[in-house]
Amino acid sequence: MSLLTTLARLEAVRSGHAEPLATVRHRHLAERPMLVVPLAAAGETGAPLAVLLGRDRDRPRLLTVPQPLDRERRFAFLADLADELLPYLESFGEEVETLTKESRDSETGEQTEISRELCLDAPQLLVPNRGGVELLGLLGRSTRFRRTVEDPDPGPYPAPTRVPLLGRWLTHLRERAQVPGSSLLLAMTDLLGRHWATGQSMLEDQHLGALLAWIDPPDGLTGAEAALRAETARDGRGQLLCPPAGPTTDPQFDSGLLAPAIVRYDAARQLAGADPAQRPDPAGRQSDAVLRAQVGARERDIDGLLEAVLLPVWEQLWHGLDLLRQLPPAAHLPDRWTGDRWSYTAHRDRLAAGEPPQPVRDDAVTAARKLAQREREQTTVGVQEALDDPLAMAEHRLAGEALAGVVTGVEPAYDTSGKTSRPRPLVTVRTTDRPHAEPGAELHRAGGPSSQRAQLVTVGAPSGSVTVRLLNGMGRKKDPAPGSVPEVGEQVCFTLFELTARQSAPLPEPEDTPWTHGGPPPGAMPAAPATDAGVRTGMGTGMGTGMGTGTAIEEGADR
Repeated sequence: MSLLTTLARLEAVRSGHAEPLATVRHRHLAERPMLVVPLAAAGETGAPLAVLLGRDRDRPRLLTVPQPLDRERRFAFLADLADELLPYLESFGEEVETLTKESRDSETGEQTEISRELCLDAPQLLVPNRGGVELLGLLGRSTRFRRTVEDPDPGPYPAPTRVPLLGRWLTHLRERAQVPGSSLLLAMTDLLGRHWATGQSMLEDQHLGALLAWIDPPDGLTGAEAALRAETARDGRGQLLCPPAGPTTDPQFDSGLLAPAIVRYDAARQLAGADPAQRPDPAGRQSDAVLRAQVGARERDIDGLLEAVLLPVWEQLWHGLDLLRQLPPAAHLPDRWTGDRWSYTAHRDRLAAGEPPQPVRDDAVTAARKLAQREREQTTVGVQEALDDPLAMAEHRLAGEALAGVVTGVEPAYDTSGKTSRPRPLVTVRTTDRPHAEPGAELHRAGGPSSQRAQLVTVGAPSGSVTVRLLNGMGRKKDPAPGSVPEVGEQVCFTLFELTARQSAPLPEPEDTPWTHGGPPPGAMPAAPATDAGVRTGMGTGMGTGMGTGTAIEEGADR
């Protein structure tokens, strides 16, 4: 957490409401995203309990598992979830644009054109918090290897056909969510926390109701009072008025309402499935239709309990979305969304080509490529946010990594060391910033000509000013090109960090990797090259990885 964020949190405590951390929105928001509120059963890691999802605020779809320990009901739930999500996820793969670029053959030197398809848009899933992201990733990890009813050897618990496909999509979305700046799968608490600072800890910010209470408190209450009520207020039955945003439920809800309802459901189902001769009176005299109706009624009771827990979170998700839409989008958002489109297109192509599911563990080269991509994207996002947002740049200025001010003087100067003299004007900037650098350090001008570098000449002489020397970006003529040198009275900003991320060194293919680093052992047949989807192609701003990082698979999965 930066110093500026710490100061903003302290100011939030003093003012009683959240303080802005950004002047623009730094994440892409789809016009009609898919909102998903998942719940998991307590004590059963990865066992889905319910989900409320949809794209229409007034018509969410509720899916439940009345008995999470029942594998058949669990797979039926996953099949229903696939029926809801897959049409949305796959619908963006039809409309594409064709991009071409020239490539030179390294041996013959011939120029050839390479064409690639890029989907015009991509899906976006919004969940309440990071726990929801992890749960979707866990569902993807536990289902993408499942045997289905169409396999030659389906095993004892075959899954519906589209369940493994849903698992591959969820795994890809979870993997892409780990790439900084990606917007395919977003947690609302992270979105709001990036744009507002509250007076509570970052852990407490994972409670969506408490976070919204700080940002938009009710009339007559401070953020702290509203957040406390959101976290602790209960009704006459001892149930929270503002249920947690999942994926876990409140223990008092589990023990007081949900567990007894599941017990009643199990009893009704057991009675309906028993031999009529063994049914106790008066159930033995009831018809099978009546008993099945009782099972349905018990299931609807569970649905009603879970819906009452999920609906408040559903409304909180939409409330957070409304708050975020009030912020203007950042200038670099289209570039980062193009990277998500490349990621989505690459995964669509892998599925169409019939490639196998993402592996349980990555090989050494794939893992290194993922790490390099995420480090590069982290640098890129940090630079782009600083260029788009004065508040983000203020963090770098406060840390001594940048300076901003008004130009008070421009002195023409030239470099005559070469055959031709080159312009090297001196620019004096009045600023209160003090960069942590010595004279001679390299600077980069933000908002000026592309990749314009400068050199720090003097700091604080005269008092309250900094003098820099421009080194490039002024054209090839003796006189600088118009607009390449700032004028007196113009606001300028220089950074100590580069404004573009450097490319990492190329990595070998898996078959060329030494066996000590996960490659094939000596004398082994070369392995098939791993899908290199984490490296930029030159046609977009980032390709999706689509590779799983799971280390465990749910019991019964096809390894």
